[in-house]
Amino acid sequence: MNAQHLAIVSGLRRDLGTLESYAALIGILIGAGIFKVTSQAWSFTGPSVILGYVLLMPAILATSVPYAAFISTPLGREPGGEYLHISRTLGGFGIAYVGSWLKIIAYIGAGTYLASALADYIIEFTGRRLDPNTYHLPLAVASLLFFYVIHVIGVKWVGRIQVAMCALLGVSIVVLVVPGLFAIQRANYSPFVTHGVSGLLAGLVPLFFSYAGFESLAQTAGEVKDSTRRLPMIFLKGISLTALIFVLMSVVAFGVLPGARLQASSAPMTEVASVYLPWGAAALVTLGAIMAITTSLNPTLIVPSRLAIIFVEDGLAPSWLGVINRRTATPVRSLTLTMVACLVLLVSRQLSLALNVAVFALVVLYFLHSLTFLLLPRWNPKLYADITIAMPVWLQRAAAWLSVLSMGGLIAVQIIQDIQTLQVQSFSERLANHSLTSLELVAVWSAVGAVLYALVRWRRSADGG
Repeated sequence: MNAQHLAIVSGLRRDLGTLESYAALIGILIGAGIFKVTSQAWSFTGPSVILGYVLLMPAILATSVPYAAFISTPLGREPGGEYLHISRTLGGFGIAYVGSWLKIIAYIGAGTYLASALADYIIEFTGRRLDPNTYHLPLAVASLLFFYVIHVIGVKWVGRIQVAMCALLGVSIVVLVVPGLFAIQRANYSPFVTHGVSGLLAGLVPLFFSYAGFESLAQTAGEVKDSTRRLPMIFLKGISLTALIFVLMSVVAFGVLPGARLQASSAPMTEVASVYLPWGAAALVTLGAIMAITTSLNPTLIVPSRLAIIFVEDGLAPSWLGVINRRTATPVRSLTLTMVACLVLLVSRQLSLALNVAVFALVVLYFLHSLTFLLLPRWNPKLYADITIAMPVWLQRAAAWLSVLSMGGLIAVQIIQDIQTLQVQSFSERLANHSLTSLELVAVWSAVGAVLYALVRWRRSADGG
Protein backbone atom coordinates (compact mmCIF):
# COMPACT_ATOMS: atom_id res chain seq x y z
CA MET A 1 0.00 0.00 0.00
CA ASN A 2 1.71 3.17 -1.20
CA ALA A 3 1.60 6.66 0.30
CA GLN A 4 -0.93 7.91 -2.25
CA HIS A 5 -3.21 4.99 -1.41
CA LEU A 6 -3.05 5.74 2.31
CA ALA A 7 -3.75 9.43 1.74
CA ILE A 8 -6.85 8.76 -0.33
CA VAL A 9 -8.35 6.09 1.92
CA SER A 10 -7.76 8.13 5.07
CA GLY A 11 -9.62 11.01 3.44
CA LEU A 12 -12.91 9.12 3.54
CA ARG A 13 -14.90 9.30 6.76
CA ARG A 14 -16.62 6.27 8.30
CA ASP A 15 -19.96 7.89 9.09
CA LEU A 16 -22.28 5.07 7.98
CA GLY A 17 -23.57 2.48 10.43
CA THR A 18 -25.62 -0.71 10.17
CA LEU A 19 -28.97 1.06 9.77
CA GLU A 20 -27.68 3.30 6.97
CA SER A 21 -26.16 0.29 5.20
CA TYR A 22 -29.43 -1.65 5.28
CA ALA A 23 -31.22 1.43 4.00
CA ALA A 24 -28.73 1.80 1.14
CA LEU A 25 -29.06 -1.86 0.09
CA ILE A 26 -32.84 -2.19 0.42
CA GLY A 27 -33.41 1.26 -1.05
CA ILE A 28 -31.40 0.63 -4.20
CA LEU A 29 -33.16 -2.71 -4.74
CA ILE A 30 -36.75 -1.60 -4.10
CA GLY A 31 -36.56 1.06 -6.77
CA ALA A 32 -38.28 1.63 -10.06
CA GLY A 33 -37.92 -2.09 -10.79
CA ILE A 34 -40.65 -3.49 -8.55
CA PHE A 35 -42.98 -0.56 -9.31
CA LYS A 36 -42.58 -0.74 -13.10
CA VAL A 37 -40.82 -3.92 -14.27
CA THR A 38 -43.22 -6.26 -12.48
CA SER A 39 -46.11 -5.24 -14.71
CA GLN A 40 -43.93 -5.05 -17.84
CA ALA A 41 -42.66 -8.62 -17.35
CA TRP A 42 -46.27 -9.83 -17.43
CA SER A 43 -46.18 -9.75 -21.26
CA PHE A 44 -43.53 -12.49 -21.23
CA THR A 45 -44.89 -14.87 -18.64
CA GLY A 46 -48.20 -13.69 -17.15
CA PRO A 47 -48.82 -13.96 -13.39
CA SER A 48 -45.86 -16.36 -13.08
CA VAL A 49 -43.82 -13.18 -12.64
CA ILE A 50 -44.28 -14.20 -8.98
CA LEU A 51 -42.46 -17.48 -9.71
CA GLY A 52 -39.76 -15.52 -11.56
CA TYR A 53 -38.97 -13.54 -8.43
CA VAL A 54 -38.82 -16.78 -6.43
CA LEU A 55 -36.47 -18.41 -8.95
CA LEU A 56 -34.15 -15.42 -9.03
CA MET A 57 -33.90 -15.18 -5.23
CA PRO A 58 -31.45 -18.10 -4.66
CA ALA A 59 -29.39 -16.98 -7.68
CA ILE A 60 -29.01 -13.46 -6.27
CA LEU A 61 -28.30 -14.73 -2.77
CA ALA A 62 -25.68 -17.08 -4.18
CA THR A 63 -24.12 -14.20 -6.12
CA SER A 64 -23.94 -12.11 -2.95
CA VAL A 65 -21.96 -14.78 -1.07
CA PRO A 66 -18.65 -14.10 -2.91
CA TYR A 67 -19.16 -10.38 -2.23
CA ALA A 68 -19.72 -11.09 1.46
CA ALA A 69 -16.64 -13.34 1.57
CA PHE A 70 -14.34 -10.83 -0.15
CA ILE A 71 -15.62 -7.97 2.01
CA SER A 72 -14.81 -9.94 5.16
CA THR A 73 -11.12 -9.67 4.17
CA PRO A 74 -8.97 -6.49 4.41
CA LEU A 75 -10.28 -5.55 0.94
CA GLY A 76 -13.59 -4.85 2.68
CA ARG A 77 -12.15 -1.68 4.17
CA GLU A 78 -12.02 0.03 0.78
CA PRO A 79 -14.72 1.08 -1.72
CA GLY A 80 -13.36 -0.86 -4.71
CA GLY A 81 -15.84 -3.74 -4.71
CA GLU A 82 -15.45 -6.26 -7.52
CA TYR A 83 -12.67 -4.21 -9.13
CA LEU A 84 -10.44 -4.86 -6.10
CA HIS A 85 -11.64 -8.44 -5.70
CA ILE A 86 -10.95 -9.41 -9.31
CA SER A 87 -7.69 -7.48 -9.77
CA ARG A 88 -6.18 -8.69 -6.47
CA THR A 89 -7.15 -12.29 -7.22
CA LEU A 90 -6.00 -12.44 -10.85
CA GLY A 91 -2.96 -10.24 -10.28
CA GLY A 92 -3.78 -7.84 -13.12
CA PHE A 93 -5.91 -4.78 -13.79
CA GLY A 94 -7.22 -5.25 -17.35
CA ILE A 95 -10.33 -7.43 -16.89
CA ALA A 96 -11.26 -5.71 -13.61
CA TYR A 97 -10.85 -2.25 -15.16
CA VAL A 98 -13.00 -2.91 -18.24
CA GLY A 99 -15.67 -4.65 -16.13
CA SER A 100 -15.79 -1.75 -13.68
CA TRP A 101 -15.81 0.77 -16.55
CA LEU A 102 -18.96 -0.93 -17.85
CA LYS A 103 -20.39 -0.73 -14.34
CA ILE A 104 -19.74 3.02 -14.23
CA ILE A 105 -21.55 3.45 -17.56
CA ALA A 106 -24.43 1.33 -16.26
CA TYR A 107 -24.78 3.40 -13.08
CA ILE A 108 -24.64 6.70 -14.94
CA GLY A 109 -27.45 5.37 -17.15
CA ALA A 110 -29.37 4.15 -14.10
CA GLY A 111 -28.97 7.51 -12.35
CA THR A 112 -30.30 9.32 -15.39
CA TYR A 113 -33.22 6.90 -15.74
CA LEU A 114 -34.13 7.25 -12.07
CA ALA A 115 -34.08 11.05 -12.26
CA SER A 116 -36.39 10.87 -15.28
CA ALA A 117 -38.69 8.35 -13.57
CA LEU A 118 -38.80 10.52 -10.44
CA ALA A 119 -39.97 13.48 -12.53
CA ASP A 120 -42.75 11.29 -14.02
CA TYR A 121 -43.97 10.18 -10.58
CA ILE A 122 -43.88 13.70 -9.13
CA ILE A 123 -46.07 14.88 -12.02
CA GLU A 124 -48.37 11.89 -11.41
CA PHE A 125 -48.49 12.67 -7.67
CA THR A 126 -49.76 16.20 -8.42
CA GLY A 127 -52.67 14.74 -10.35
CA ARG A 128 -50.95 15.74 -13.60
CA ARG A 129 -51.62 19.39 -12.85
CA LEU A 130 -48.07 19.96 -14.06
CA ASP A 131 -47.65 19.73 -17.82
CA PRO A 132 -45.17 16.85 -18.52
CA ASN A 133 -43.82 18.58 -21.63
CA THR A 134 -42.95 21.66 -19.60
CA TYR A 135 -41.92 20.29 -16.21
CA HIS A 136 -40.42 16.84 -16.84
CA LEU A 137 -36.88 17.95 -17.70
CA PRO A 138 -36.63 20.70 -15.00
CA LEU A 139 -37.86 18.25 -12.34
CA ALA A 140 -35.41 15.55 -13.46
CA VAL A 141 -32.51 18.01 -13.47
CA ALA A 142 -33.56 19.39 -10.06
CA SER A 143 -33.64 15.89 -8.55
CA LEU A 144 -30.10 15.18 -9.76
CA LEU A 145 -28.85 18.50 -8.41
CA PHE A 146 -30.57 17.93 -5.06
CA PHE A 147 -28.89 14.59 -4.43
CA TYR A 148 -25.58 15.86 -5.80
CA VAL A 149 -25.59 18.63 -3.18
CA ILE A 150 -26.39 16.11 -0.42
CA HIS A 151 -23.47 13.92 -1.50
CA VAL A 152 -21.13 16.89 -1.60
CA ILE A 153 -22.17 17.95 1.92
CA GLY A 154 -21.15 14.58 3.35
CA VAL A 155 -21.88 10.88 3.47
CA LYS A 156 -23.43 11.23 6.94
CA TRP A 157 -26.31 13.22 5.41
CA VAL A 158 -26.54 10.76 2.53
CA GLY A 159 -27.13 8.03 5.13
CA ARG A 160 -29.59 10.03 7.22
CA ILE A 161 -31.75 10.98 4.25
CA GLN A 162 -31.63 7.40 2.97
CA VAL A 163 -32.93 6.05 6.29
CA ALA A 164 -35.77 8.61 6.38
CA MET A 165 -36.83 7.85 2.80
CA CYS A 166 -36.64 4.09 3.44
CA ALA A 167 -38.90 4.51 6.47
CA LEU A 168 -41.57 6.18 4.30
CA LEU A 169 -41.09 3.48 1.67
CA GLY A 170 -41.54 0.75 4.28
CA VAL A 171 -44.78 2.27 5.56
CA SER A 172 -46.19 2.49 2.02
CA ILE A 173 -45.30 -1.15 1.33
CA VAL A 174 -47.08 -2.31 4.50
CA VAL A 175 -50.13 -0.22 3.54
CA LEU A 176 -50.10 -1.78 0.07
CA VAL A 177 -49.41 -5.43 0.97
CA VAL A 178 -51.26 -6.21 4.22
CA PRO A 179 -54.81 -5.18 3.21
CA GLY A 180 -54.04 -6.24 -0.36
CA LEU A 181 -53.67 -9.88 0.69
CA PHE A 182 -57.38 -9.84 1.59
CA ALA A 183 -58.43 -8.33 -1.76
CA ILE A 184 -56.91 -11.02 -3.99
CA GLN A 185 -59.08 -12.60 -6.71
CA ARG A 186 -57.65 -16.04 -7.44
CA ALA A 187 -59.04 -16.00 -10.99
CA ASN A 188 -56.46 -13.33 -11.84
CA TYR A 189 -53.69 -15.94 -11.44
CA SER A 190 -55.04 -18.10 -14.26
CA PRO A 191 -53.41 -19.05 -16.56
CA PHE A 192 -50.34 -18.84 -14.35
CA VAL A 193 -47.49 -19.59 -16.79
CA THR A 194 -49.01 -17.86 -19.79
CA HIS A 195 -46.33 -18.52 -22.43
CA GLY A 196 -44.69 -21.69 -21.17
CA VAL A 197 -41.12 -22.25 -20.00
CA SER A 198 -39.63 -20.08 -22.78
CA GLY A 199 -41.79 -17.14 -21.68
CA LEU A 200 -40.82 -17.65 -18.05
CA LEU A 201 -37.11 -17.66 -18.95
CA ALA A 202 -37.52 -14.54 -21.11
CA GLY A 203 -39.29 -12.81 -18.20
CA LEU A 204 -36.32 -13.41 -15.90
CA VAL A 205 -34.18 -10.87 -17.78
CA PRO A 206 -36.36 -7.79 -17.11
CA LEU A 207 -37.17 -9.06 -13.60
CA PHE A 208 -33.46 -9.22 -12.88
CA PHE A 209 -33.50 -5.41 -13.17
CA SER A 210 -35.27 -5.36 -9.79
CA TYR A 211 -32.38 -7.21 -8.14
CA ALA A 212 -29.53 -5.58 -10.07
CA GLY A 213 -27.50 -3.11 -8.06
CA PHE A 214 -27.22 -4.97 -4.76
CA GLU A 215 -23.43 -5.04 -5.19
CA SER A 216 -23.29 -1.23 -4.95
CA LEU A 217 -23.18 -1.66 -1.18
CA ALA A 218 -19.54 -2.69 -1.64
CA GLN A 219 -18.74 0.85 -2.79
CA THR A 220 -19.65 2.16 0.68
CA ALA A 221 -17.02 -0.02 2.38
CA GLY A 222 -14.62 2.87 2.85
CA GLU A 223 -17.27 4.83 4.76
CA VAL A 224 -18.97 2.15 6.90
CA LYS A 225 -17.91 1.60 10.50
CA ASP A 226 -16.35 -1.83 11.03
CA SER A 227 -17.16 -2.67 7.40
CA THR A 228 -15.48 -6.08 7.25
CA ARG A 229 -17.71 -7.35 10.06
CA ARG A 230 -21.00 -5.59 9.32
CA LEU A 231 -21.33 -5.60 5.53
CA PRO A 232 -21.17 -9.38 4.86
CA MET A 233 -24.30 -10.13 6.91
CA ILE A 234 -26.06 -7.00 5.65
CA PHE A 235 -25.63 -8.36 2.13
CA LEU A 236 -27.24 -11.70 2.97
CA LYS A 237 -30.01 -10.50 5.30
CA GLY A 238 -30.89 -7.40 3.26
CA ILE A 239 -31.24 -9.32 -0.02
CA SER A 240 -33.38 -12.00 1.66
CA LEU A 241 -35.75 -9.38 3.09
CA THR A 242 -35.96 -7.56 -0.24
CA ALA A 243 -36.74 -10.76 -2.14
CA LEU A 244 -39.60 -11.50 0.26
CA ILE A 245 -40.98 -7.98 -0.34
CA PHE A 246 -40.77 -8.50 -4.12
CA VAL A 247 -42.76 -11.74 -3.91
CA LEU A 248 -45.42 -10.28 -1.60
CA MET A 249 -45.88 -7.14 -3.74
CA SER A 250 -46.22 -9.18 -6.95
CA VAL A 251 -48.64 -11.61 -5.26
CA VAL A 252 -50.87 -8.66 -4.33
CA ALA A 253 -50.46 -6.83 -7.65
CA PHE A 254 -51.43 -9.78 -9.87
CA GLY A 255 -54.04 -11.03 -7.42
CA VAL A 256 -55.91 -7.75 -7.25
CA LEU A 257 -55.81 -6.65 -10.90
CA PRO A 258 -55.54 -8.48 -14.24
CA GLY A 259 -52.04 -8.31 -15.72
CA ALA A 260 -53.20 -6.47 -18.85
CA ARG A 261 -54.50 -3.61 -16.74
CA LEU A 262 -51.29 -3.47 -14.73
CA GLN A 263 -49.20 -3.40 -17.88
CA ALA A 264 -51.19 -0.50 -19.33
CA SER A 265 -50.90 1.60 -16.17
CA SER A 266 -48.28 4.33 -15.77
CA ALA A 267 -48.38 3.82 -11.98
CA PRO A 268 -49.36 0.14 -11.51
CA MET A 269 -48.98 -0.13 -7.74
CA THR A 270 -51.01 3.04 -7.22
CA GLU A 271 -53.78 1.57 -9.36
CA VAL A 272 -53.68 -1.66 -7.34
CA ALA A 273 -53.95 0.28 -4.08
CA SER A 274 -56.90 2.35 -5.37
CA VAL A 275 -58.98 -0.84 -5.65
CA TYR A 276 -59.15 -1.52 -1.90
CA LEU A 277 -57.76 1.57 -0.15
CA PRO A 278 -59.29 5.00 0.47
CA TRP A 279 -57.79 7.92 -1.48
CA GLY A 280 -55.40 9.02 1.25
CA ALA A 281 -53.89 5.55 1.66
CA ALA A 282 -53.62 5.10 -2.11
CA ALA A 283 -51.79 8.44 -2.31
CA LEU A 284 -49.39 7.12 0.33
CA VAL A 285 -48.55 4.22 -2.01
CA THR A 286 -47.79 6.73 -4.77
CA LEU A 287 -45.55 8.57 -2.31
CA GLY A 288 -43.94 5.19 -1.60
CA ALA A 289 -43.21 4.78 -5.31
CA ILE A 290 -41.50 8.18 -5.26
CA MET A 291 -39.48 7.11 -2.20
CA ALA A 292 -38.56 3.87 -3.99
CA ILE A 293 -37.01 5.89 -6.80
CA THR A 294 -35.26 8.39 -4.52
CA THR A 295 -33.82 5.62 -2.33
CA SER A 296 -32.35 4.10 -5.51
CA LEU A 297 -31.08 7.38 -6.96
CA ASN A 298 -29.34 8.43 -3.75
CA PRO A 299 -26.86 5.50 -3.44
CA THR A 300 -26.51 5.19 -7.23
CA LEU A 301 -24.42 8.37 -7.23
CA ILE A 302 -21.93 6.74 -4.85
CA VAL A 303 -20.74 4.04 -7.24
CA PRO A 304 -18.92 5.89 -10.07
CA SER A 305 -17.25 8.36 -7.71
CA ARG A 306 -15.88 5.67 -5.35
CA LEU A 307 -14.65 3.50 -8.21
CA ALA A 308 -12.81 6.56 -9.52
CA ILE A 309 -10.96 6.76 -6.19
CA ILE A 310 -9.70 3.18 -6.55
CA PHE A 311 -8.69 3.77 -10.17
CA VAL A 312 -6.57 6.69 -8.97
CA GLU A 313 -5.02 4.52 -6.28
CA ASP A 314 -3.89 2.04 -8.93
CA GLY A 315 -2.67 4.73 -11.28
CA LEU A 316 -5.45 4.10 -13.79
CA ALA A 317 -7.02 7.57 -13.62
CA PRO A 318 -5.62 11.09 -13.26
CA SER A 319 -4.86 12.01 -9.65
CA TRP A 320 -7.14 15.08 -9.66
CA LEU A 321 -10.15 12.77 -10.03
CA GLY A 322 -9.49 11.12 -6.66
CA VAL A 323 -9.13 14.28 -4.58
CA ILE A 324 -11.28 14.16 -1.45
CA ASN A 325 -12.44 17.40 0.13
CA ARG A 326 -10.88 17.67 3.59
CA ARG A 327 -13.84 19.44 5.16
CA THR A 328 -16.66 17.23 3.86
CA ALA A 329 -14.64 14.02 3.28
CA THR A 330 -16.32 13.57 -0.10
CA PRO A 331 -14.84 13.13 -3.61
CA VAL A 332 -16.37 16.34 -4.95
CA ARG A 333 -14.64 16.25 -8.34
CA SER A 334 -15.65 12.69 -9.25
CA LEU A 335 -19.17 13.37 -7.95
CA THR A 336 -19.36 16.44 -10.18
CA LEU A 337 -18.18 14.45 -13.19
CA THR A 338 -20.83 11.80 -12.48
CA MET A 339 -23.57 14.43 -12.25
CA VAL A 340 -22.44 16.14 -15.47
CA ALA A 341 -22.49 12.80 -17.32
CA CYS A 342 -26.05 12.15 -16.09
CA LEU A 343 -27.15 15.64 -17.12
CA VAL A 344 -25.67 15.21 -20.61
CA LEU A 345 -27.64 11.98 -21.11
CA LEU A 346 -30.77 13.59 -19.70
CA VAL A 347 -30.67 16.75 -21.80
CA SER A 348 -29.54 15.00 -24.99
CA ARG A 349 -32.20 12.29 -24.57
CA GLN A 350 -29.58 9.61 -25.30
CA LEU A 351 -30.33 7.62 -22.15
CA SER A 352 -30.53 4.31 -24.04
CA LEU A 353 -26.80 4.49 -24.87
CA ALA A 354 -26.02 3.83 -21.20
CA LEU A 355 -29.18 2.29 -19.73
CA ASN A 356 -29.60 -0.49 -22.32
CA VAL A 357 -26.24 -1.88 -21.32
CA ALA A 358 -26.93 -1.81 -17.58
CA VAL A 359 -28.46 -5.21 -16.79
CA PHE A 360 -26.31 -7.17 -19.23
CA ALA A 361 -23.11 -5.48 -18.02
CA LEU A 362 -23.95 -6.19 -14.37
CA VAL A 363 -24.82 -9.83 -15.08
CA VAL A 364 -21.47 -10.29 -16.85
CA LEU A 365 -19.73 -8.62 -13.89
CA TYR A 366 -21.52 -10.89 -11.41
CA PHE A 367 -20.46 -13.92 -13.49
CA LEU A 368 -16.82 -12.80 -13.55
CA HIS A 369 -16.85 -11.98 -9.85
CA SER A 370 -18.19 -15.39 -8.80
CA LEU A 371 -15.79 -17.16 -11.17
CA THR A 372 -12.91 -15.18 -9.66
CA PHE A 373 -13.99 -16.27 -6.18
CA LEU A 374 -13.76 -19.91 -7.29
CA LEU A 375 -10.21 -19.24 -8.51
CA LEU A 376 -9.22 -17.41 -5.30
CA PRO A 377 -7.79 -20.39 -3.30
CA ARG A 378 -5.32 -21.19 -6.09
CA TRP A 379 -4.57 -17.71 -7.47
CA ASN A 380 -4.29 -15.81 -4.17
CA PRO A 381 -4.17 -18.21 -1.21
CA LYS A 382 -3.07 -15.44 1.18
CA LEU A 383 -6.21 -13.39 0.49
CA TYR A 384 -8.32 -16.55 0.64
CA ALA A 385 -6.94 -17.25 4.14
CA ASP A 386 -8.15 -13.80 5.27
CA ILE A 387 -11.85 -14.64 4.71
CA THR A 388 -13.66 -14.45 8.06
CA ILE A 389 -17.32 -14.84 7.05
CA ALA A 390 -19.12 -17.36 9.31
CA MET A 391 -20.15 -19.75 6.55
CA PRO A 392 -18.87 -23.28 5.77
CA VAL A 393 -16.36 -23.35 2.92
CA TRP A 394 -18.41 -25.92 1.00
CA LEU A 395 -21.44 -23.62 1.14
CA GLN A 396 -19.41 -20.63 -0.07
CA ARG A 397 -18.15 -22.60 -3.08
CA ALA A 398 -21.56 -24.12 -3.80
CA ALA A 399 -23.05 -20.62 -3.81
CA ALA A 400 -20.36 -19.39 -6.19
CA TRP A 401 -21.01 -22.30 -8.57
CA LEU A 402 -24.76 -21.63 -8.47
CA SER A 403 -24.04 -17.98 -9.24
CA VAL A 404 -21.78 -18.83 -12.19
CA LEU A 405 -24.40 -21.18 -13.64
CA SER A 406 -27.30 -18.77 -13.03
CA MET A 407 -25.55 -15.69 -14.36
CA GLY A 408 -24.23 -17.73 -17.30
CA GLY A 409 -27.80 -18.79 -18.07
CA LEU A 410 -29.03 -15.18 -17.96
CA ILE A 411 -26.19 -14.13 -20.26
CA ALA A 412 -27.17 -16.88 -22.72
CA VAL A 413 -30.83 -15.82 -22.67
CA GLN A 414 -29.88 -12.17 -23.29
CA ILE A 415 -27.52 -13.11 -26.15
CA ILE A 416 -30.22 -15.24 -27.82
CA GLN A 417 -32.74 -12.39 -27.55
CA ASP A 418 -30.23 -9.90 -28.98
CA ILE A 419 -29.35 -12.19 -31.88
CA GLN A 420 -33.03 -12.52 -32.70
CA THR A 421 -33.34 -8.72 -32.68
CA LEU A 422 -30.29 -8.37 -34.94
CA GLN A 423 -31.87 -10.78 -37.42
CA VAL A 424 -35.19 -8.93 -37.75
CA GLN A 425 -34.16 -5.27 -37.40
CA SER A 426 -31.62 -3.31 -39.40
CA PHE A 427 -28.98 -1.18 -37.70
CA SER A 428 -30.67 2.01 -38.91
CA GLU A 429 -34.00 0.86 -37.40
CA ARG A 430 -32.39 0.08 -34.05
CA LEU A 431 -30.54 3.37 -34.06
CA ALA A 432 -33.66 5.37 -34.95
CA ASN A 433 -35.69 3.66 -32.21
CA HIS A 434 -32.93 4.04 -29.58
CA SER A 435 -32.97 0.23 -29.25
CA LEU A 436 -29.40 -0.87 -29.92
CA THR A 437 -28.93 -4.32 -28.40
CA SER A 438 -26.99 -4.96 -25.22
CA LEU A 439 -24.40 -6.89 -27.26
CA GLU A 440 -23.72 -3.89 -29.48
CA LEU A 441 -23.50 -1.45 -26.60
CA VAL A 442 -21.31 -3.74 -24.47
CA ALA A 443 -18.96 -4.20 -27.41
CA VAL A 444 -18.69 -0.45 -28.02
CA TRP A 445 -18.32 0.57 -24.38
CA SER A 446 -15.86 -2.28 -23.71
CA ALA A 447 -13.76 -1.09 -26.64
CA VAL A 448 -13.78 2.44 -25.20
CA GLY A 449 -12.74 1.08 -21.80
CA ALA A 450 -9.99 -1.04 -23.35
CA VAL A 451 -8.63 1.98 -25.25
CA LEU A 452 -8.63 4.08 -22.08
CA TYR A 453 -6.86 1.30 -20.18
CA ALA A 454 -4.24 0.93 -22.93
CA LEU A 455 -3.62 4.69 -22.96
CA VAL A 456 -3.18 4.77 -19.18
CA ARG A 457 -0.79 1.82 -19.22
CA TRP A 458 1.20 3.39 -22.06
CA ARG A 459 1.43 6.67 -20.20
CA ARG A 460 2.57 4.94 -17.01
CA SER A 461 5.17 3.02 -18.99
CA ALA A 462 6.40 6.23 -20.66
CA ASP A 463 6.68 7.88 -17.23
CA GLY A 464 8.61 4.90 -15.89
CA GLY A 465 5.72 3.80 -13.60
